[in-house]
Amino acid sequence: MIGTFVWDIIHGRDVASAPVEEWGGITYALGGLDAALDDDWEIVPLVKVGDDLIVEARRFLGSLRRLAPDASPIAVPYPNNRVELRYFSDERRSEVLTGGIPGWSWSGLQPLLRDIDALYVNLISGFELDLETAQLLRQHFTGPIYCDLHSLLLAVQQDGLRTPRQLPDVSAWCSCFDLLQVNEDEMRLMAPDPMALAATALGAGVECLTVTLGARGAVYFAAPGFDVLDLERRRGGASAGPARPASSSLATGPVRTALVPAELARVGEGGDPTGCGDVWGATYYSRLLAGDNLAVAMQAAHRAAARNVEHRGATGLATHLRGGLSSP
Repeated sequence: MIGTFVWDIIHGRDVASAPVEEWGGITYALGGLDAALDDDWEIVPLVKVGDDLIVEARRFLGSLRRLAPDASPIAVPYPNNRVELRYFSDERRSEVLTGGIPGWSWSGLQPLLRDIDALYVNLISGFELDLETAQLLRQHFTGPIYCDLHSLLLAVQQDGLRTPRQLPDVSAWCSCFDLLQVNEDEMRLMAPDPMALAATALGAGVECLTVTLGARGAVYFAAPGFDVLDLERRRGGASAGPARPASSSLATGPVRTALVPAELARVGEGGDPTGCGDVWGATYYSRLLAGDNLAVAMQAAHRAAARNVEHRGATGLATHLRGGLSSP
């Protein structure tokens, strides 16, 4: 897993309450992975954490069941990323970023990929990977790569405010990943409509593009012949061999697309929408790795995202997603 730990300060989630401070960023996806992965998978977080929050980050990771025994965040001498969130509606908010965790270089990332079978990438800050590093990752890593583009579609203003930005080199970015997740707003910054983005993404080697639609569910666009992940074809993890192109289905035929409706969630009755997209993607990918087909994996992701709405914050989230009792 590649992503960024973020300390959130949340305003407006409950108008009657003071601002809430808690873990955010990749911690929601970690909760989703921990709850949804099969027993034969372990989570290896490839994350850098500022030395001001490294102790707390290690404590959070220690609460996960699926964490690899030798996994540990890397402490760096920078202030950790912090985001001030102000909610205006269940699905609209502003973000102000402070801190500055540096992204990965290929020379720093490559040695960590040994023995890794699959990658879940969530560009929480948008700076975890630049295009060159993502391309090298694609060329040298033979396992499946899932990516939630997330904040790659957000610029940072001088005061830290995150604002939407169009993504240059859309096709080049798409070519770095097998499975791609964007939400509706992000899709509009990349192409005029979902079909146009699907044409670009699948033409670049993406096997399945998913556009999440909030309460309406999600739409997928699958390459011809793609319905499940063929892990045996991809085994081998990081390779020191020559570059290879992004994988794509060898089958020919029409692109398959469908809307999978969401589970109903009572967001307006005191629920918390923070992290729903991260839980959704982590659960979806986990179930694909377990052998589920697209529709079944997406239904599991919908259920997890709906359950996430009922829980405040990422601490204890994995327990809650598994159906246990946790302190929100």
